[in-house]
Amino acid sequence: MNLKYFDLDEFDCQFTGENRMEAEFLEKLDQLRHECGFPFVITSGYRSATHPAEEKKDKPGTHSQGIAADIKITNGGARYTIIERALELGFTGIGVAETFVHVDTRGTPPVIWTY
Repeated sequence: MNLKYFDLDEFDCQFTGENRMEAEFLEKLDQLRHECGFPFVITSGYRSATHPAEEKKDKPGTHSQGIAADIKITNGGARYTIIERALELGFTGIGVAETFVHVDTRGTPPVIWTY
């Protein structure tokens, strides 16, 4: 896998250090970064099943499947651009928060939510 904008360790689980990110997802995220034209800071990538955020869930989420990332947001223009380009590129899960945008490639019908 050859990523232009990211190092694989940016996606390590913050709790265990594990990293089981899916190559196809990372390549799509790399394309999203290219399309947006500005740097991304990844605040959460892979999460082990023992990560506190995952242990609260009934079943593992998209982060623990290696198909999700949270991108730090500092302004509304960047938020809008990330969401717009993510939709164009076919990301199927988009979560919008004040300080980050979650993107994933879940296998269910597309969904957008707020935190």
